[in-house]
Amino acid sequence: MTAAPDDHHADEPHADEPHGGRRDRSGRRNRLDLEPDTVERDLVKLVLTVVELLRQLMERQALRRFDEGDLTEEQEERIGLTLMLLGDRMAELRDRYGLRPEDLNLDLGPLGPLLPRD
Repeated sequence: MTAAPDDHHADEPHADEPHGGRRDRSGRRNRLDLEPDTVERDLVKLVLTVVELLRQLMERQALRRFDEGDLTEEQEERIGLTLMLLGDRMAELRDRYGLRPEDLNLDLGPLGPLLPRD
């Protein structure tokens, strides 16, 4: 029995799919297409997204602690400086990889964006 021209084996690239897209056994296209040219940038984007989420959470926690008066003046200065330096470093890394702040905000579908929009 010979396969029809449209038949394909799972995990074989398809000529009509960009970047060698593959299909699983049910014929659905796999969602993850890793391109060698963009793997580093995509990884940096993911890491920076997580770091930005943590930075925003730390900033909110610090503001809450400032408002409650839980911190000494020295602690306030140290936290403020640390958050400022982290923000600067994030901007440098975004620039290095050609990313904008909005590129780090993942769309979670019906849940909305990962990061709050300012």
